[in-house]
Amino acid sequence: MTPTMQDLLLQAFWETLVMVGASAAIAVACGLPLALLLQVTGPGGLRPMPWLQRPLGLLVNALRSTPFIILMVAIVPFTRLVAGTSIGTGAAIVPLALAATAFLARLFENALREVDAGVVEAARAMGASRWQIVTKVLVPEALPGLIAAVTVALVSLVGFSAMAGAIGGGGLGDLGIRFGYQRFMPEVMASVVLILIILVQGLQSLGDWLVRRLSHR
Repeated sequence: MTPTMQDLLLQAFWETLVMVGASAAIAVACGLPLALLLQVTGPGGLRPMPWLQRPLGLLVNALRSTPFIILMVAIVPFTRLVAGTSIGTGAAIVPLALAATAFLARLFENALREVDAGVVEAARAMGASRWQIVTKVLVPEALPGLIAAVTVALVSLVGFSAMAGAIGGGGLGDLGIRFGYQRFMPEVMASVVLILIILVQGLQSLGDWLVRRLSHR
């Protein structure tokens, strides 16, 4: 039985959720330790190590400055190695996660830098170890900023996932290109755009609500 357009939209929406959710989870898991390392080893950090912090910063900046569509094409061999293919939803997660990790690392680092230095010094004066300062002071105090950073990253990932459809990444972007653009079906393109707007608005509203809740704890 030929799938209806509604079925195709639902399938594409699910693929987009999988791409955004999986890549965001990987980016948070990798980006937060990277941000903590950049913060702790940076000037004025708990343990300044410029020989480590500078190369890491350059690598993160290089990934952030590479346009996503170019990054997707440039790492096709790596994507094949990890996902076994260079097309489809699973393959798109690899460049999405890589781009989001670099993006989030910098946003997380900025959030960590905004933690009051007096709080860190007070913890040091009470004999807290570096690990205790990181886990019990830096991360908890920066949590609203960290959540705000994740929200920004999720919204960006929705846009990146739609871009991934340009080279067979699946999801709403792929559906919009194949049917809305190539088959001249403006109603499909309008539906895709509407779903993306609703998705972004929902993610932004949820993130803003969480930040407000955490800021008043």
